[in-house]
Amino acid sequence: MSEVRLRFAPSPTGYLHVGGARTALFNWLLARKEKGKFILRIEDTDVARSTQESVDAILEGMRWLGLDWDEGPVYQSDRFPLYREFVEKLLLEKKAYKCFCTPEELDAKREKAIQEKRKPQYDRTCLERQIEDSDKPFVVRFKSPQSGATAFDDLIKGRISFNNEELDDLIIQRSDGTPTYNFVVVVDDATMGITTVIRGDDHINNTPRQILLYEALGYPVPVFAHVPMILGADKARLSKRHGATSVMAYKDMGFLPEALVNYLVRLGWSYGDQEIFTKEELIEKFSIESVGRSAGVFNPDKLSWLNAHYIKEYEPARLAELLIPFMEKKGIDVTGGPDLVAVVKTLQDRAKTLVEMADGAEFYYKTDFSYDEKAMEKFLNGSLASLFAEIAEKFLLVAKADHETIDAVFKDICSGRGLKMKDVALPARIALTGGTAAPGLFDVIEVLGKEETISRLERAVEYVRTLEQGK
Repeated sequence: MSEVRLRFAPSPTGYLHVGGARTALFNWLLARKEKGKFILRIEDTDVARSTQESVDAILEGMRWLGLDWDEGPVYQSDRFPLYREFVEKLLLEKKAYKCFCTPEELDAKREKAIQEKRKPQYDRTCLERQIEDSDKPFVVRFKSPQSGATAFDDLIKGRISFNNEELDDLIIQRSDGTPTYNFVVVVDDATMGITTVIRGDDHINNTPRQILLYEALGYPVPVFAHVPMILGADKARLSKRHGATSVMAYKDMGFLPEALVNYLVRLGWSYGDQEIFTKEELIEKFSIESVGRSAGVFNPDKLSWLNAHYIKEYEPARLAELLIPFMEKKGIDVTGGPDLVAVVKTLQDRAKTLVEMADGAEFYYKTDFSYDEKAMEKFLNGSLASLFAEIAEKFLLVAKADHETIDAVFKDICSGRGLKMKDVALPARIALTGGTAAPGLFDVIEVLGKEETISRLERAVEYVRTLEQGK
């Protein structure tokens, strides 16, 4: 059996969007499962719209998702001589011909067809036309069969057939000498030995034309699999109005690559009731035949749920490293406070994204945070300042603030004041963090350390006294 070869061929006219990333992922998974090759090809023949910035964005997105390639990136713009060679081959074999019709003539033909309620198609005016003046501009058209049908067995959609009479003579080379998409994609896939083409189902209508080109060029036709599109929650095609469509935008929003990979694979593919997969499991279990025929609906809540799972599973040290840029965006230097790994451990079970984690970690590094006044006033009474002062005094007497010592301090205060633990712990949490939505109090104190805990309690004493004086 020949080696399985798949490719991902983005156009560098923008970022790597989630639909393209899912297509790349399906190709990558099948290549890895079959121990074949995954080729990255940059389709940059649209010189006016293609940019190096877009190329860099695509490569960055692929690397962030962990989709490594075995060959490439191959740039179509480097292969123009090859395309011209294949155009000349088809012309020589009378499988293509030069068309000298002007845009005005073509417009007139199209208008006439519409008036006569016919499908606008080129009428082969130039098939046998001889033009002696070689300086007259021309395009090259592929001579498509006018009868019969072109059919293929799609791995996802099933049997698909097109009547050849519906396919007019495709332009394969423009008047400026540049080749067209449907032609170059066939030349590339054929000469690169691509055996399986997995792509979006918006390419289905291109497939019969491409099959005819493979046959005309004498190359085997690859197997096709057309993946349904991704829809937004309102069942419209996914676009910017549904939220971020750029892969790297999700990175900026604090999502982990493992979560996005897991989510995108499951957006159209399933394996029983299993929701969460390691990359190794995906490679083992993935099959293109298990991809559904219906469009997938993008659900941000499901992605957030998956991301929260991966955050919980990550090594704290690795998570801390990823968190640093998000802390820096908030103007926080993590070297000037508690150990970030220790901070992360207190937040892993609470955060859905790294942005949320950075928000939750902020109080650890800011000594001038504001208090939630409503929460503070809920506990405000004549003894609140003395409570904070007593907790601070107790910590002055201990050697270090570990869990066992913290527990003993608070139990001692509860016993002495005849209070329940929540009556002491909740106001103390506000004093140390500014609010009630924070990690466990004992974890916070342990991370802050004895001295910082005392300093924050003393600050809270002054704040409460100010509030009481204003009453």
